[in-house]
Amino acid sequence: MTEPVLLAGFDAGQTHTTCRLALRRSDGSLQVLAEGEGPGVSHLAAAAGEERFSAALTISLERARAAATHTSEGLALSSSLQAAAVGASGIEQGSTVQQLGTALAAAALGLPLQRVLVSGDERTALHGAFGGRAGIVVISGTGCIALGRNAQGEEHRCGGWGWLLDRSGSACDIGRDALSLSLEMADGRRPDSGSGLRASLWSALNLDPTDPQAGQRIKALVVEPGFGAAGFARLAPAVNALAEAEDPSAIEVLERSALGLVGLVAGVARTLGLEDGEVCGLGGALGHFSRLRSAYQCRLKLVLPQARLVHPRGDACQGALQLAGQLLEQEAVLSSG
Repeated sequence: MTEPVLLAGFDAGQTHTTCRLALRRSDGSLQVLAEGEGPGVSHLAAAAGEERFSAALTISLERARAAATHTSEGLALSSSLQAAAVGASGIEQGSTVQQLGTALAAAALGLPLQRVLVSGDERTALHGAFGGRAGIVVISGTGCIALGRNAQGEEHRCGGWGWLLDRSGSACDIGRDALSLSLEMADGRRPDSGSGLRASLWSALNLDPTDPQAGQRIKALVVEPGFGAAGFARLAPAVNALAEAEDPSAIEVLERSALGLVGLVAGVARTLGLEDGEVCGLGGALGHFSRLRSAYQCRLKLVLPQARLVHPRGDACQGALQLAGQLLEQEAVLSSG
């Protein structure tokens, strides 16, 4: 293709979706035009999951187009979208959910199936961080996962099995583990004196730490349908703040989570032969919780001393744009063959 073509890369999260539009030049370079924000998505199998997914893509695309009209390259939008890639949590490679997501995205964006890629957001993050080169990303947000790619193009993932099964260093894990410790303090299995953890967490749940029935209220609260992983994750900032104040119980929780994250990275590194490779830490928990980040980095150096910690070259939207461009390359190869 000699003329620039219009691509869209989406990062679809639970709270919001970002669409980034870019022109792909004949040499493969990308010129970003604009971004648009839309609503978040939920698992496609959840109630209204399909509707939310389609709406998130169409709304964020419309807003990105509107923003791009104010740029110097706005005239390029007179051409139609040529390819798109979407990264969303909960999309397993080769699954029926991925097939459904691809069909929904193609319909929402007006593209043929072969010009749409829908994958887990860990894959778009990996490509964004390393630009298609070898490396490992570990993502710690509400949930956690690690994914790597070696020089041979082989990929391997560790974690990402959901909050009921994973115990690997997410914000959900931090909040749940700390709340569990607080209940051990309440029933006498662990000393409560000198630690502010129980009082802090119970207050964060709008409970009176002196109420003898507060423990029973927590038991009922955590099984409510609206609590889930996000409910536990909302406690993680309080745990980090306590750890920064040298609370021993909070430090214990964060150290355990750091070990979990290192285990994810080590599993990927050993499977792909990347023990001396580059590792990029991403996600809100690693980005905002200083004690978790420092503990993770220290532990990683002990377990994988040759690994190199690096900053991402690009974000998940950039990775999605790269994957969208690859779709056009693959199509060109097939048509020429």
